[in-house]
Formats: sequence, C-alpha cells, structure tokens
Amino acid sequence: MEENVKNQLDQIGNIVDEKIEKAFNQAKDNAKGEMESSLKSEIDNLTTQYVEKSEALNKRMDEMEIAAKKTLSGATPQSFKSAIEGALKDGAIDAMVKGNANAARFEVKADMSLGADVTGVIAAETIVDQIKYDPSRSVHIRSLLPLGSTDGQTIRFPKESAYSDNAAATAETSAFGQSDFDLAASTVNVEKIGTYMRITGEMLDDIKQLTSYLSARVPEKVLSVEDNEILNGDGSSPNLDGLFTDGTAFAAGDFALAIESANEFDVLTVALNQLNLSNYQADTILLNPTDLHKMILLKSTANEYLRNQIFSGLQPTINGIPVTVNTAVTAGKFLVGNLRQSSQLWIRENLAVEFSREDSDNFQKNFVTVRAMERVALTNYLPNAIVQGTFSTAKTALETA
Repeated sequence: MEENVKNQLDQIGNIVDEKIEKAFNQAKDNAKGEMESSLKSEIDNLTTQYVEKSEALNKRMDEMEIAAKKTLSGATPQSFKSAIEGALKDGAIDAMVKGNANAARFEVKADMSLGADVTGVIAAETIVDQIKYDPSRSVHIRSLLPLGSTDGQTIRFPKESAYSDNAAATAETSAFGQSDFDLAASTVNVEKIGTYMRITGEMLDDIKQLTSYLSARVPEKVLSVEDNEILNGDGSSPNLDGLFTDGTAFAAGDFALAIESANEFDVLTVALNQLNLSNYQADTILLNPTDLHKMILLKSTANEYLRNQIFSGLQPTINGIPVTVNTAVTAGKFLVGNLRQSSQLWIRENLAVEFSREDSDNFQKNFVTVRAMERVALTNYLPNAIVQGTFSTAKTALETA
C-alpha cells in the first residue's frame, strides 16, 4: 500500500488510540474500572470503521491498478504509479478517509502535450537573431569582366569598322600594296539599376540584425538584375548592351551536317573552334545550371558517362575552359567567349545601400526608405570574341543528314 495511504489510515488509528487511552483513564478514576458506555461505543465504531475502510481501500486500489494496466497497456510517457501518487498527494481520497464519503473517484491523465494542454506561450523560447534566406548567386557576371570607372554619362570608344589588307611579300623595286581601315565612334550610356523599400522605424529598432540583413540582401537582388542586363540587355535605354545581344551567332562552318548524334559537348567544341578561327582564345563558357547537369548525365554508346570531360578537380571545365553557371543564362542557351578582351563594365556610381527619412511622409509616419542603386555601362568592344547560340539549333546544324 502506498505510503500516503498508510499515513491517512494511521490518522484513524491514532484517533482510536486516543479514545482507548481516554477510556483507560476513566476506568482508573472509576473505582469499578468501568468506562462510559458512550465512549466504549465510540471506540467500537471507530475500530470497525478503520477495518472496513482499510479493506475497502485495498480493494479499490487493486481494481484501479488492474484497470490502469488495461488502459495503459501501450507505452505512455507518464507511469500509472506516478499518476496515482500525484492524485493521492492532491487529496483525492481525503473525504473518504475522514468518513465524509463512501467512495473516492479521480481520473488519471497520463499524456499531456504543449499543443493539446497549453494555451499561449508558456515554454521558454530561443530567438535566433540572424534572418535566414535562400542564397543569392554565388558568381555574378561582373566578376568575369574587366571593370573601369567613369565620371561621365556616356562611354565613347573608337572601333574598327573595316580593314582593307594588301600586305604581301614584295620583290625588290616593287611597290607595296596599300592597306587602309575605317574607324567608327561607338557610344553607350551609363544606366541606372536599383530598387527601394519603406519600412517602419519600429522594425529597425525592434528586429535585430535587420539593418545587416537589408544591407546584404537588397544589393544581391540588384546584382541579379545587373546579371540579366549584362547578358540579355537589348541596348535600348535604360537597358545595357548584353553579351548575347552583341555576340556573334554560332556557325557550324566545316562541321555542318558532319557530326553523328551531335550533343552539347560537340556544340561547345565547334564554338571554341569558331573563336579560334577569329584568333581568340576563350576564357569563359557560360551555361545555365540545368544544361551543365544535363551534360554531366550524358553517356557514350557504351553507356559510359562522359563527365570526365567536364570536371578537373572542383572547377568544371570543357576542353580546358572554365565553365561558369548562372541562372540569368536562359536554359538551352550557351555563350563561349574571351570576355577579358571583348567587354568592359564601367562604374559611374558603385552599388550602395542608403537609409533616409527624407522621402514623402516618412517623418510623420516614422518610416525609413531604404534605397539600393548603381549606375553602370557595358561596352562590348569585340563581338567576334563572343560566340552565342542555342543548343537545339546548333545540334541540328551539326547533325548528319
């Protein structure tokens, strides 16, 4: 029997002992050794009550334990014993022990959870200060180009538009052939790329790391737009002249209709040859990630992967030329180029993030305007140093009839 239950039954026993001692004292005072009949009757009743309640309690405990074993036969986080101890400690059978009730009943709830049994925030919380977000592009196209700085609105550069070449081996006393060339001035404008957002002063004050988050996250979004402009801009202000726009289209040349089961490796090899024929050595191959991974899965007719032609260590290369993947490259398109010679990105105002209350009704409403902006221009000096195209069209041009 549980210790708490024993203590409660002992209380009844102590009452009986007190009555017996009182009766004994009365008997000593009474010469005849007789006790009051009412006291004797009270002792008899308490003794009977003690025995009956002890037996009833033992029976009740046995029934409850058997029932609990049936209902809690599955594994439960809280044991039956600990549940009973808690209920008895809370006085579940006090009324029965004191004789004020004939039976005691209480429910044992062995399973509890925060979701089912707790309302509001009770448990402690740990707040992670750093704001989490998906990563931006690991490589931006500007990192592949030479950079220049300017203090003007327009970039003007001379460009050879034609060349008449009459250089030749010449006999003694014979006149050399005359050569000449034409130059044309080309210009591009500095264009503006940026964005802004308005946030409350309360957000800046109360959200830890918000300033750091904005200073890192917003510029990356602007650089993603810059990537797209450098690659695909149509040259119509405010857009840049993109590499795909100004680059030379893929030409099959001597490989036209000459390659059996032409694949992406074949296309890029012919593009490299096209550059070589113009006396350029490629320094970059630009692909969409999906196209690179398609190439990694290509197999030979013997069902062997061709991926060994791509990776040399961790840097993917094709025919020794580094491959850069960028999601700004449209899936299915490719670009092979000598970008260090072909193009240059000019910086008029470098990318910066600014915070200001001097905008609209910011001061009245406690708003802060966050602006990220840059001013840049792209000059594509040598379109022949870039070969661009689509894999589907190029493979068709190479495939044997």
